[in-house]
Amino acid sequence: MDLTGKTVLVVGSGISGASAAELLKKKGIAFLLFDGNEKLDVAALRERRPVFADAEIILGDMDGEDMARVDLVVISPGVPTDLPVIKAMRERHLPIWGEIELAYHFSKGKILAITGTNGKTTTTALTGEIMRNYFSDVKVVGNIGIPYTSLAAETTEETVTVAEISSFQLETTHAFRPQVSAILNITPDHLDRHHTMECYIRTKEDITKMQGQDEVCVLNYEDEALREFGEQVQTKVLYFSSARTLERGLYLDGTKICYAAGGGEEPVCVIDVGELHILGTHNYENAMAAVGMALSVGVPMDKITEALKRFQAVEHRIEYVTEIRGVRYYNDSKGTNPDAAIKGILAMDRPTYLIGGGYDKQAKYDEWIESFGGRVKKLVLIGQTREKIATCAQAHGFFDYVLCDSLEEAIDVCYQNAAAGDAVLLSPACASWGMFPNYEERGRMFKEYVRGLE
Repeated sequence: MDLTGKTVLVVGSGISGASAAELLKKKGIAFLLFDGNEKLDVAALRERRPVFADAEIILGDMDGEDMARVDLVVISPGVPTDLPVIKAMRERHLPIWGEIELAYHFSKGKILAITGTNGKTTTTALTGEIMRNYFSDVKVVGNIGIPYTSLAAETTEETVTVAEISSFQLETTHAFRPQVSAILNITPDHLDRHHTMECYIRTKEDITKMQGQDEVCVLNYEDEALREFGEQVQTKVLYFSSARTLERGLYLDGTKICYAAGGGEEPVCVIDVGELHILGTHNYENAMAAVGMALSVGVPMDKITEALKRFQAVEHRIEYVTEIRGVRYYNDSKGTNPDAAIKGILAMDRPTYLIGGGYDKQAKYDEWIESFGGRVKKLVLIGQTREKIATCAQAHGFFDYVLCDSLEEAIDVCYQNAAAGDAVLLSPACASWGMFPNYEERGRMFKEYVRGLE
């Protein structure tokens, strides 16, 4: 779609919407802003986000006359696509793009795109590290915290863009076509938005929908849905596995990550996991996915290994904070669903005081509770889901829990009770909303409170 002379409606006034507007402004494309919050302080918004200083802003709702002035709609990931106003736009046959689609429209060079329920941020950061060790112009964008639209205009044919893509962002892609994609895993999450597991799985798989036979999709062989998907997807498939040897692909052999090229060639050892600075089988899977993507764009193995050895864990993902009186504190605020939080628990090698709870995304917590397996000494619960999780814990015979009114109170409970040799882990299994604006702020406050104990 040629946007010359078009008028674009940007939906959402947050970081994503502002970044989309800035890209449109750079390209000389007219836009107006719509935000469903009719009480939004427009003066404060214009001061906070200068790109909207001179823009026409519509709040609350849009009528037919407003929609008639628009040629394209660009919505932020946090805007549900089934809102009545979005449905009305769709009924008028207005094209509806997300910020990923808008960025892709103006982007050049190679694109490596990563999705999955868990591990996206670590894999994206690690893939970016590997790419930077070989290519001269690398940009790491997307759900990792840097809007793709903020850097799309700077890309050239020599650029390699590594993008973390969420299911919310995949809902509104159309032409988006990465040279290499990866789906790390799919477990229940965001069912308040996608409503059914089938819809959620299909949305994740859409990362490949425009890829062709010469492009690559990296898939987790141990995820049943992805193994089945690999048999029907139109791309070349490269699997990774943490549980078995593969004839072709990446796999974990004891403590070694190995790569089998197939065709009778002997497998090669990429790295011993003891040389990595990230913990847990889930992180070894993330590393295998990153290696698979790197090999697919021609990065030499020695360059891959160098980057793997340097890489440090990303913030808020089983992040070591400090040790106080022999107790180690870990920030896993990015564990925003039960499956991610299970991985946090399994990475602990000490008796653990676990802080959990938060916003209710309609998740079930049975498998999370069952994963405790003697590792969790006490479950300290906060947020909207604390009673729901407590009831679930009782149903599974776990009664050593306490309910707290704040994160600070939860940390104090842990501090007063944990003994030398224990660990305190913030791994909530829930989103942060209702108590914090995002998981990053929750993690930062955890670290601030913990360091205050010293």
